Amino acid sequence: MKLTFQTRIALFNTLAATLATLLVFLIVYAVVYITAFHHLDQDIRREKAEVISNLSWVGDSIIINQMPEWEEREHQQVEVNPTFLQITDAKGRLRFRSANLRQDHFLFISGIEKSTFLNSWLNGQRIRLGHFPIFNPEGKNTGQLAVGISLEESAVILNNLRVTLLIVFPLLLLGLYLATSVAAAKGIAPVHQIIRTASCIDDANIHTRLPMPEHKDEIRQLATTINELLNRIENHIKREKQFTADVSHELRTPLAAIRGTLEVLARRKREPAHYEEKIAQVIREVDRMNQILDQLLQLSRLEAGNTAIALEPVNLLHLAYELLPQWQAELNRKQAEITFDIPPTVEVQASRSYLALMLDNLVGNAIKYSNPGGSIQISWQAADRILTIVDDGPGIAAEHLPHIFSRFYRADSSRTSRIPGAGLGLSIVRKLAELQHIHIELNSREGEGTAVALRFPFP
Repeated sequence: MKLTFQTRIALFNTLAATLATLLVFLIVYAVVYITAFHHLDQDIRREKAEVISNLSWVGDSIIINQMPEWEEREHQQVEVNPTFLQITDAKGRLRFRSANLRQDHFLFISGIEKSTFLNSWLNGQRIRLGHFPIFNPEGKNTGQLAVGISLEESAVILNNLRVTLLIVFPLLLLGLYLATSVAAAKGIAPVHQIIRTASCIDDANIHTRLPMPEHKDEIRQLATTINELLNRIENHIKREKQFTADVSHELRTPLAAIRGTLEVLARRKREPAHYEEKIAQVIREVDRMNQILDQLLQLSRLEAGNTAIALEPVNLLHLAYELLPQWQAELNRKQAEITFDIPPTVEVQASRSYLALMLDNLVGNAIKYSNPGGSIQISWQAADRILTIVDDGPGIAAEHLPHIFSRFYRADSSRTSRIPGAGLGLSIVRKLAELQHIHIELNSREGEGTAVALRFPFP
């Protein structure tokens, strides 16, 4: 039989409470039991002290003096709280017994040297019996005193306590189970709400989130964790949709260009040189599509946070010189020059491959947008740990600066009208900077060029 979580909680709590209650009841009963017998034993000792104080000796023989104690009702009758007395000599011969013993007697326990207590029976009546050795003034054991007190009153008290506990125990268990069931139902009510809400979440309403319980407990933590998971799932779905939309949007133009070129070639026969030109054009469009897809995939992976980052000391000047051959062809084409003002010992904590990709994008843009015969300056400011890349190109209008790091954004001006690109490079650079804890800032004015500053964290 499968039990619900609520029932399991109620049963577990009831079981725990049952064990605790049973332990308490046992302790209570034991305390009452021990206390009752302790008081009986004290009464027996007091009775023994009174009797011993009225004894005298002639040699080893015990002389029993007459005293009012022997005439008390408790020693004469057996009906109400009787106390039984018996004195024997060292050989067990009866010397005295109280009137309420009549013809009965207690067994003689030979050889006892200290007080002994036990439970016994007398004419069907339970009694508490104490045996005490009787020593004369010289310290010789000359006899034995037996004092018995009825256990009936204590037995009634203990029996009533047992009955009360046996009646209260199941009723208490029932009450505990009902109380824990109600408490469990109230406690897991937020869980049921979470289940109902979660079961309604699908692709159509992935933005829905679980309600947050009022109390800051484990259930609230569970709801928070699930909501964070839903956020990640929603972001993943958004990225997939964004990736699909971006691919569809960005590949439409090169595909249309390829289709148009092939349709032109298919209309009639042309000279081989013309075919070569058109084929080269198609290859350029295919290369452009590959570049766009590579950048989109790279940006998607970076935004998903699935890329491991291992920071290490990177020498900036060495890295710049390693990348220089990649820029040389474009520098030669534009007859531009690049200068490095970086001390040879400067190192930063970064991912070498990611930092290389950032510099390749930023310096590549600077070369791409610089004026023919212009210059690009890469310098290091040690005080603030800033690497600056400055070009002398046409600059960027102020209204475009807030959006310059957005994907596919390209400023609509003479700066970009004749220059190919998908507008993904700076988006990739910004994401790589975030992953490496590098602060990036771009400043530009129309007609005054552009400066990009990379602020590296202090070691």
